Amino acid sequence: MIEIKVPELAESISEGTISQWLINIGDKVAKGDSIVELETDKVNIELNAEDSGVVTKVLKEPGDTVEVGDVIAIIEENAAEGSAPASSTAAPEKPAQEMINQPSSQPEQELPKAERPIASPAARKMARELGIDLNQVRSSDPLGRIRPDDVKAHTQTPAKQEAPKVEKTSPKPAVQQIDEEFDKPVERVRMSRRRQTIAKRLVEVQHTAAMLTTFNEVDMSAIMNLRNQRKDAFFNKHGVRLGFMSFFTKAVVSALKQFPLLNAEIHGDELIIKKFYDIGIAVAAPEGLVVPIVRDANKKNFAEIEGEISNLGKKARDNALTLNDLQGGTFTITNGGVFGSLMSTPILNSPQVGILGMHKIQTRPVAIDEVRMENRPMMYIALSYDHRIVDGKEAVSFLAAVKELLEDPHSLLLEG
Repeated sequence: MIEIKVPELAESISEGTISQWLINIGDKVAKGDSIVELETDKVNIELNAEDSGVVTKVLKEPGDTVEVGDVIAIIEENAAEGSAPASSTAAPEKPAQEMINQPSSQPEQELPKAERPIASPAARKMARELGIDLNQVRSSDPLGRIRPDDVKAHTQTPAKQEAPKVEKTSPKPAVQQIDEEFDKPVERVRMSRRRQTIAKRLVEVQHTAAMLTTFNEVDMSAIMNLRNQRKDAFFNKHGVRLGFMSFFTKAVVSALKQFPLLNAEIHGDELIIKKFYDIGIAVAAPEGLVVPIVRDANKKNFAEIEGEISNLGKKARDNALTLNDLQGGTFTITNGGVFGSLMSTPILNSPQVGILGMHKIQTRPVAIDEVRMENRPMMYIALSYDHRIVDGKEAVSFLAAVKELLEDPHSLLLEG
């Protein structure tokens, strides 16, 4: 017998949620085969079989929370393919004491062990709450196991409506009571673990950091002219497009070198001032915002930065980011402008103490001197910072430095 356990995931991750099983009971698996997808706070991870054999037990259902070291399935090396012992899948429907007392109180309802339906723990729980006899539920599983979806489907059959008396006396699930308050159509969607984590951390950072935001605006004319001049040659040479993010990343790294406290974090009563520049780039993914890291951005040229951002963005959209892609980071850049945001106050990515917000480029009239006005492509930029260690003067100076560097992009090219 081989126990499938939740392995060590990462230093900051101790638990996850079963997202979906990639195998069924009775399936034969080889060493290295993916068997289950685990949803963590940051990414979804596929766990692989460490030995070959036949899956004989599944101990956790989709939606169950599991911790590192928990046994979630059993593999038998010598079992025959397709074997699925009833005892391996069925959880006791009632407590032991209740089962002992049952024959004397209701002997006519006692079923032989072989005739008891095979059902997942989650399905049994749902059936008890809804007052449903599992023997009346039809399974859609090839092996005959009843799952929560089967119980839900049973509740939608016409037979369910023939017993209004039972439905009236049975306690209604809390979700139904809440729906009745609205008295109008609603849809209830369970928040994913990642969405819950995002919500929790965004609230926490506003309670733990003294967060302020300062603003400036950048004339994007020089960058846009430079891109138009070099974009074709750049693409032909490097195979990636020259975008705005590489300019902003370069400008941020240069400004961080001038104002190192914005590249720090607080540990108790100490400041950890980092001498490396791992820049997080916020990306909208299907499951919510993620911040993959461009590591050692100070050592990368424009093409390397653009290539890495493009690769990380694709991995985020495909839900293929690894924990290593997301861990760490010294400073974050977020670009709400791609969605049309004209101005915003970005929230810190704790434990970092600084985040730069980019916004929509919009043509606006700008005073060139006391006489002339010109329409220029302008972008508002915002720096949110932790006032506990970064003073206003430092934050404003940092943002001014970023502005100056972006308005003179040739200086960034000279830096590599």
